[in-house]
Amino acid sequence: MPRKVNGDGLAAYFRAPRLAVQLAETAIFARSLAAEKIPHPSEDGEAMHLMEPTQEIIPRHWFAVYTQSRHEKSLAKYLDHRKIEHYLPLYSSKRKWSDGSRVTLSLPLFPGYVFVRIARDERVRVLTLPGALQIITGTGGELSPIADSMIATLRDGLLERDAQPHPLLTEGQRARIRSGALAGMEGIVIRHKSNLRVVLTIEMIMRSIAVEVNGEDLEPVSSPWYDDLQESA
Repeated sequence: MPRKVNGDGLAAYFRAPRLAVQLAETAIFARSLAAEKIPHPSEDGEAMHLMEPTQEIIPRHWFAVYTQSRHEKSLAKYLDHRKIEHYLPLYSSKRKWSDGSRVTLSLPLFPGYVFVRIARDERVRVLTLPGALQIITGTGGELSPIADSMIATLRDGLLERDAQPHPLLTEGQRARIRSGALAGMEGIVIRHKSNLRVVLTIEMIMRSIAVEVNGEDLEPVSSPWYDDLQESA
């Protein structure tokens, strides 16, 4: 005679297959988790981390910033406050005031310019500062970088030698003789071997002569920054 099963027994009987399926699914899920690459302790006890993507290194270069007249030092302070790498070479100049007192001033070696080391897309950070007019560009309006080696040479060299501004003189440029019997005469600068010469032309007879001179005895004609420098002396 079949055994009589009460209601609770029947419920348990029908639940058993469903429970088995759930247990099987749980086991499969647990094995899939174990197969995943998750951080685990290394031999020295430190946590191992999944490899993170390498951050892109943004190249930075030196550029020359053209400033408002006599704003080089103030711009350097703004750059320092904004934590922008910069270089403002200075030289010492002894001056005598109208009251007879003498002072030694630190003046920009390159009047009107401050050097900054930035990425190309950081130009706005510089040009929005008071006193900054423009970053010097080359052909096509592209920023014109200055070699790192040139800035490094300047920094190292100025620690060992004294320097002061000198008007730029190039071949073919018109210049004026500053001293000697020919003082005041103007001509074209040429280079002969390792020496400078000034070609002087007598317009009346349309003849020219080349006079050998030292660079210190010449000044460029119509150089605004040189005139400013002379006025501040």
